[in-house]
Amino acid sequence: MATPNPTSLPLPSSSSNFLSLPRTATCIPFPLKRPLLHPKPRLSLNSLASPDLDPSLPSNVHTFWEWLRQEGLLSSKTHVKPAIFPEGLGLATTKDLSKNEVVLEVPKRFWINPDAVANSEIGNVCSGLKPWISVALFLIRENFKEDSRWRRYLDILPQETDSTVFWSEEELAELQGTQLLSTTLNVKEYVKSEFHKVEEIILRHKDLFPTPITLDDFFWAFGILRSRAFSRLRGQNLVLIPFADLVNHSADVTSEEHAWEVKGPAGLFSWDILFSLRSPISVKAGEQVFIQYDLKKSNADLALDYGFVESKPDRNAYTLTLEIPESDPFYDDKLDIAETNGLALGGTDAFLLESLFRNSIWGHLEMPVSRANEEFVCQVVRNACEVALSGYRTTLEEDEKLKEEKLDSRLRIAVGIREGEKRVLQQIIKIFKDRELELDELEYYQERRLKDLGLCGEQGEIIFWESK
Repeated sequence: MATPNPTSLPLPSSSSNFLSLPRTATCIPFPLKRPLLHPKPRLSLNSLASPDLDPSLPSNVHTFWEWLRQEGLLSSKTHVKPAIFPEGLGLATTKDLSKNEVVLEVPKRFWINPDAVANSEIGNVCSGLKPWISVALFLIRENFKEDSRWRRYLDILPQETDSTVFWSEEELAELQGTQLLSTTLNVKEYVKSEFHKVEEIILRHKDLFPTPITLDDFFWAFGILRSRAFSRLRGQNLVLIPFADLVNHSADVTSEEHAWEVKGPAGLFSWDILFSLRSPISVKAGEQVFIQYDLKKSNADLALDYGFVESKPDRNAYTLTLEIPESDPFYDDKLDIAETNGLALGGTDAFLLESLFRNSIWGHLEMPVSRANEEFVCQVVRNACEVALSGYRTTLEEDEKLKEEKLDSRLRIAVGIREGEKRVLQQIIKIFKDRELELDELEYYQERRLKDLGLCGEQGEIIFWESK
């Protein structure tokens, strides 16, 4: 079962788009007066099977659907229902849908977010915690409660996904040499460290957390939030929305716009804020509704967050890091210029950093500086790529053959990541090899400077001025 939009959970790196810095969720204000929520009677076993759904669906899905009906979440604007697809549990249309047509709406009182935590019994205890940690503790606590108001929703959540944070050591070994492996290990260490920090609070408030919370429970909550939470909802950056989070991702949806919106109270007697999910493309009745999770994510990001990869080559990525040694006499100048763009200069070329304004220096330096410098950069990048390629346990050809076999989902992800990174590295090597072949044809700094001073012709010949 795939899941909706990426969240903004803070993670220990910023090497890719999804590893964003923590954001503080702000509250969407409710009207001052609103009806009290009264607990609904638990559904009986006799009500498990819903005539609206495929009888072959698991009983907990039938029960979840009846809960949605009982709570008034199924309305005239509900045009989807749960169904099983190759991607897992998803949303099937009940009629032909036009582009951007609303398929479901969920009132804010059913959202699980920092506001829900703040209004709960553990609100005061969690007030000083990072938003994602407070929501994670809330989610775990609710999952332990048989009488939780979200019981029917919690019962359809997976115990784990194919996200690499849930892989065994043997499965992670298939990622040897990839950047995804180091990212995954760093994320696991980060989650573990955050759990150890919050353990003291849990143990100090056993009255609020009567059931022991384990590291596995914490990872489960992290995985659920990482894969299922919506973000960028009018200030809400971490929101679980039951029913809406069943929507799956498709590479064929090429726009993130108009897939959802948050609506305010619609009239005088309407008090609730609604999450409204739309179909970004036209869909025939009975087919699955898809959205685009994030166009900017690489395959490594998708594997870490959701547990799948795409076959599109533009999802492949590799982050190549080149460092400026602190022993370099021009370290501070280079670092200042390279903060945003990155730059390598060596030897006498460093003296070309003449008195230029900082905001214009990059335009000056993105042109070839000297043949020696260009050749050095090409060699450094190529060598770095060759070293990276030597770290994989398989060759590109072996991965291509493996893709033709019937693989389990996690091995298929590993093969896809390995193949993608290798293709990017080989492409970088080719680009810099081609660049080296052009070095004799490039115009370098000294020649450009002489031309600016009128001391060099268009063909590079030196012009001598004779006094009369």
